[in-house]
Amino acid sequence: MRLVRTALLLSVVAGIPAWANLPTWDTSGNSLLNGTYYFREVIYVVGDNVGDLSQQLAVFGNITFNGAGGYTISSATVNECDTSSGCGQQPLSTSGTYSFASNGYGFFTNPLSSSGATFTNYGLISNGILISSATEDGFNSLFIAVPVGTPAVASSFQGAYQISGFIPGSPSTAADVSFTLNPDGAGNLGVVNMTGYFGGGGSTTYTQSSPNVKYTFSNGAGVLGFPVSNTANFYSGQEYLYISPDHNFVFGGSPNGFDMFVGVKVTTGSVNFSGLYYEAGLDEDASQLSSGGFSAPDTFYGSFNAANGAIVGHQRLFSPLFNSVPEGFTFATSYPSTITNGTYTDSSKTTQYAFANGGAIRIGFGIGPLLGINVSLQAPTMSGNGVYLNPNGIVNAASFAPFTAGVSPGEFIVLYGTGLASGNAVASSLPLQTTLGNVQVMINGIPAPLFYVTPNQLAAVVPFGVGYTPPTGTQQIATIQVINNNVASNSVSQFINLTTPGVFSLTANGLGYGAIEHALTGQVVNAASPAQPGEIVSVFMSGLGTTLPAGTDGAAPAQLSNTVQTISAYVGGNAATVAFAGLAPSLAGVYQVNLTIPSNATAGDNVLEILGPDSDNYQALVAVGNGTTNTSAISGGQPHALSVRSHRATRPVTALQRAAPCFVTNPACGGAAK
Repeated sequence: MRLVRTALLLSVVAGIPAWANLPTWDTSGNSLLNGTYYFREVIYVVGDNVGDLSQQLAVFGNITFNGAGGYTISSATVNECDTSSGCGQQPLSTSGTYSFASNGYGFFTNPLSSSGATFTNYGLISNGILISSATEDGFNSLFIAVPVGTPAVASSFQGAYQISGFIPGSPSTAADVSFTLNPDGAGNLGVVNMTGYFGGGGSTTYTQSSPNVKYTFSNGAGVLGFPVSNTANFYSGQEYLYISPDHNFVFGGSPNGFDMFVGVKVTTGSVNFSGLYYEAGLDEDASQLSSGGFSAPDTFYGSFNAANGAIVGHQRLFSPLFNSVPEGFTFATSYPSTITNGTYTDSSKTTQYAFANGGAIRIGFGIGPLLGINVSLQAPTMSGNGVYLNPNGIVNAASFAPFTAGVSPGEFIVLYGTGLASGNAVASSLPLQTTLGNVQVMINGIPAPLFYVTPNQLAAVVPFGVGYTPPTGTQQIATIQVINNNVASNSVSQFINLTTPGVFSLTANGLGYGAIEHALTGQVVNAASPAQPGEIVSVFMSGLGTTLPAGTDGAAPAQLSNTVQTISAYVGGNAATVAFAGLAPSLAGVYQVNLTIPSNATAGDNVLEILGPDSDNYQALVAVGNGTTNTSAISGGQPHALSVRSHRATRPVTALQRAAPCFVTNPACGGAAK
């Protein structure tokens, strides 16, 4: 078998460049990673349009961070299976760099990087746990690391642990599994009963009962010993286990395979599930297999806000059979107001969750045919002195998508912090000014138009000059800073996107009905006045990017101005024709999308999905009636002047576009064999 470090594709999806150098980023949080950590990463490369994997890798062992932006790995292990060269295992010693901001958001070079092929993992740190994914480089991965701390022994592992595991395979044999471990502190787990799903099994549950399961610890890491069986559905033989210093979180996988499991010590008291959480995970949507379709993994990292039973979240994900490039996915969902026994099932009945440490850690397990696992960590509380901009406090003003969604040119954003202004001030006319109440917001050195300022909250429009710089096409960075009475805040790093769509909501919190009007009358679309199939409606949004003609910062458009990026829409999963997407007349920082309600839309509340080339917003609701409306009086769905006013849908699968394999053994890739 060829060396694994030379085998990973430089860029397996056309149009996704690997970064030769890491970008400039806020590194004030590099000290959050310091010392030796256990880690495991699984990597999956999809090889065809059905979802078969052409390459699987698992990397695991110890990684040592120096607290200043560098790491070393002296004796890790790499498993690889490749359809062209077979399977094998080898040791790994390497080094790399990392950049993390004070809120624990950042990136690091993937351990499998080598000369000529640099891969980057993006992720977040909270409570010492690092979760990340290599979304930008065209393959699916999930990486988890926890500090070694005081090395665990057998007695460190006792109580009840809820475990969620993912086992890769062909579309029909991929599986996820859920079970409880009851370690006694002396090496015994007793009988372990498992329940799970297979990709080819749809919603059918499968079970496995393993008697007399044992565990041991050596050098702080555990080994679970399941009875070896040729008939086992899920686990047979050894599984390595790593445990956090406080013993509330575990993760691991097979020393010879490519699975990943995560687990939490079962919470016995109340669960406080609220506030901001960081998350990462992997999914496999096998719902199309029963009709002869596809199934393939996607992996992601992101964040979400939970409050009063509602969640607004963002995931940066790569799903190769849906999109040839990574995308930002913004969504809304709900959870029970009371969580009993530390577990709950989400409102769509697709994921089961379990908590540890009173709600500080949450793990998820997919319900077939939607397989997968995920980890969520309660975000740290951020604060600072003087003029302080919260690094977690930059959100889309329409969708309230959290900070990991990044920003795009022309986007209306809200910024939170302390000492941001000496008092309250609101813009009284257009164009919006870049100084308001002696306050400025600078984005990459460009002053942003301001809508209002208060000591703890500002609203600004991202200047159109903040965007991609041709010809690189890679994600670039925005540095955001508030200046109050000539005193500058800390600088906050954000990634720049082509688009970050968000629909303004009638409740002004990103939830419920969107700010949508009947295009013919200008009346608000709601339950009392639903849109009819075949009718054109106007949707008011933020974050659709640059326009042609180019927009003027802070001003209402002087003429009809269309988005440069193609915008598409779905209503309840049904494709909707977009007649216009551009800047809204008479408004500043607001976009308008005119679309036709599909003729096959279901009566009632439907999710409105708006997509850009690198984004997907699946969040706002639109009320649809059961009649029809004559739209002939509307000229092509053109925008109209407005009066002054205060999970993803099923879509056609794109062809899997692949670049020619580029290994560092190939001189054309700029590297040599290791």
